[in-house]
Amino acid sequence: MTGSQIGRLTSVLVTMLALVLLLPVARAQADIGAYVLVDAKSGAVIEENNATRQWYPASLTKMMTAYVTFKAIRAGRISLNSAVVQSKNSLSEPPSKMGFKVGTRFTVDTALKIILIKSANDVAVALGEAVAGSEAGFIAMMNAEAARLGMSGSRFTNPHGLPDNRQVTTARDMAILAMALRRDFPEAREFYKHPGIRFGKKALRSANREFLLRVPGANGMKTGYICNSGYNVSASVTRGGRTLIAIILGAGSGLERTAFARQLFDEGFRKRGGRNIKSLTGVSAGPPADGYCRRNRSPGAKGYMARFDMENEKQGGFLFFKANREDVKVDEAGFTLANGKPDWAKILDRTLGPRRLAYRPLQVGLGKPDAAPATVGSAAVAVEIPAEDIPLPAANPVRRAQIQIRQKLQTTAAANVAGAAVAGASVAGGIPQAEVARPGAATDTAQAVAPGSIFRKGLDFTVPVPAPSPRRQ
Repeated sequence: MTGSQIGRLTSVLVTMLALVLLLPVARAQADIGAYVLVDAKSGAVIEENNATRQWYPASLTKMMTAYVTFKAIRAGRISLNSAVVQSKNSLSEPPSKMGFKVGTRFTVDTALKIILIKSANDVAVALGEAVAGSEAGFIAMMNAEAARLGMSGSRFTNPHGLPDNRQVTTARDMAILAMALRRDFPEAREFYKHPGIRFGKKALRSANREFLLRVPGANGMKTGYICNSGYNVSASVTRGGRTLIAIILGAGSGLERTAFARQLFDEGFRKRGGRNIKSLTGVSAGPPADGYCRRNRSPGAKGYMARFDMENEKQGGFLFFKANREDVKVDEAGFTLANGKPDWAKILDRTLGPRRLAYRPLQVGLGKPDAAPATVGSAAVAVEIPAEDIPLPAANPVRRAQIQIRQKLQTTAAANVAGAAVAGASVAGGIPQAEVARPGAATDTAQAVAPGSIFRKGLDFTVPVPAPSPRRQ
């Protein structure tokens, strides 16, 4: 081989190496709607993709619910011991929920722990009513805070994040909110750092528990899911005195959002960051079309290992992060059980890391709420009001109409059941047939409740189960 040929070959190899180094970071971007990783103190953006695209926040909404509540506490309008009352309006919310009976009183402290760890929708509404006097008033406070913080792509229509296509945000805005919650109210960190709560004999796990128990330095913050948003998370990690915050919107599963967050943090702590999060302005695109969860399916066991296997990351070094992980060959024998099913314990260990902490849920009770405060100007004045005389907050007008329609349907259903029972009795020789109630039916208000129970039977501690994807059937 001549010297000129060697020179040309060397030139080609150098060019190919340069192209490899310039390849875009593929990671799991095809399945993540939007994300951003920022320095919690400076706001410097370390990584981002579609950070200004509007998205549905789902239960990340509850970070704003908590922010408004902590601000009301700081202003002296309420305290952590102020009373929150379960109203008919709050109880009408779908799961996830606690299902306390109407009139149940508990403290603001309890409510904050429940919404930030368990993510109960009924408690989020009851808390908003306690802070502002009505759900509508609280929503106005949420939007006022969003405007003040510079969350220009966000709008709130409820305090919990249940489906409403008018309620939108961006990864940028959620990062600004997460930074503000951590900076303005450091005490909030004691609420969202726990992997679960224990209420009486009920153990209620946080959807963020594996992240908190496995990822080094993990200390928050909130997860969220509705079908139109996919799996969202606001996560924070502190290492070496530096805290980073990741906002991930639109993952295909709970494990994907957690593993992707872990990967962002591991890479992010090696970088410095660039422009400030607030310099990302405007809205780049609208939210996804309805039914996002049915289009963005879970990667599956093999997909998780191809993208997030920590053993491969260690072996691949710097260049591995620039490669397309879809092309990685995966030896399934290492994470498959004898029956051929995935060994999820091993998959968790290899995508998130082994558990570093034991699961210890936070003990939570109703507390000892003060009398409901009467607000005079900005000062909260305690007024002694008998528990039975505490007025229930006014319902949201739209929800009041929904409740009335539901009550009419219940009345009609009861009449139909009674008619069927009479018909059955005549057919069975005059022996009335026993009425069979649907277990856990959301419209069943007549189920027996044990004396002194604070829960409405059939509705307590329930969580939504997404419909299976047609492609998996």
